[in-house]
Amino acid sequence: MLHLVRNNSPYTVIILFIFTLVAKLQALSAPVAPLVPANHEFFHAVVSVLDVVLRGSAFGYTLLGAIMLFGQAIYLNSVCIRYKLLTKPTYLIAYMYIVLTSVLPAFTYFGEVMLVNWCIIGCLDFILRLPHTSQPRIHIFNAAFLASMAAVLHFQAVAFIILLFAAIVFLRPFNIGEWMVAIVGYITPLYLYAGVLFLFDKEMALLHWPEYGWSLPGHLNAPLYIIGTLIGILTLTISGIFVLQSFVSKGSIYTRRIWSSIAVFLLMAVAVSLITDISEKNAWLMVMIPLSIIIAPALSVEKTKSFSNFAFYFSLVLLIFCQLTFK
Repeated sequence: MLHLVRNNSPYTVIILFIFTLVAKLQALSAPVAPLVPANHEFFHAVVSVLDVVLRGSAFGYTLLGAIMLFGQAIYLNSVCIRYKLLTKPTYLIAYMYIVLTSVLPAFTYFGEVMLVNWCIIGCLDFILRLPHTSQPRIHIFNAAFLASMAAVLHFQAVAFIILLFAAIVFLRPFNIGEWMVAIVGYITPLYLYAGVLFLFDKEMALLHWPEYGWSLPGHLNAPLYIIGTLIGILTLTISGIFVLQSFVSKGSIYTRRIWSSIAVFLLMAVAVSLITDISEKNAWLMVMIPLSIIIAPALSVEKTKSFSNFAFYFSLVLLIFCQLTFK
C-alpha cells in the first residue's frame, strides 16, 4: 500500500482525496458549523461571504473543511517537492498531513486556524524560495504579508514573525534593506485591517484583538485517547528525525539551513498552539504542518523497506486508534 502514495502520479491525488473523505467520516457524521468569536471581524466577514452559498449548513462547512485540508495537503506537498525537502517526488507529505489532521474530528471543522494554515503554508512557500531567487525582496514581502494575515485572523500567530526573521537569517546574507521590506510587508495587512475597521466604525475590535489563553486541559477527559495519540505522534516524529539525521548531514549548507527553519517552524507552531484558548478546539492544527514535513522522510526510506513500511502502517494504526477511542 505504501507505493500508492510514493508514486508521483495524478491518480495518487484521486486516491488521497478518497482517503481524505474516509478519514474524515467521523467529523462528517457529526458536523459542526463555525462559531465566530466576538470582535473577530475578519473571520466574521469570511463566514458571512460563505453563508451566501452554505446558508449556515453544518455539514456544508464541515465538508468544506475536509476539502480545504485536502487542498492544504496537496499544496504543502508541492511546496516541499519543489524545493527538494525529500529525495524523490512523492505524495508522502500530503498523506501524513491528511492522517495527522484526522486524529481529532475538531481539526476538520471549519475555523480560523484552518485559514491560518493557508497563510502559513503560503508563507513557507515564499520562505523556501529565498536561497534560489534573484528577487528576494518580493518573496520576503509576500512571506511577511501572509505571516501578518495569519496574525490578523488569530492573534497568537503573531509569533510566526520569529519564523520569518529566522528564515531570513538562515537563508539570506545580511541586508538591511531586506529586513526593512519584511517589516513593511508585516505592517501592511495590519494597517489595511485597521483602516477597514475605522471606515466601518468597528475600530474598537482592535482593542480586543490581542488575546491569549491556555490550550491544555486541566484534567484528561479521555486519557486513553490523549496518551495513545501523543505516544503515536511522538513515535512517528522520532522516526522522521532519525531518518533526517543522515539525509541532512549529506546535504548542502542550504539544505541544513532549510531544515533548521522547519525546526523553528515546529517550535513556533507549538508555542502558538499552547497560548491559544482551550475553547479553540482545533488550535493544534498548526502543528500538523511541520510535523508532516518531519515525519514524511521516515516513509521514504528505500534501503530498509521494513522501516518505511513500519512507519506507514503505524500511521494507519494510529489513525484507526484515534477514530475508535475518541469520545
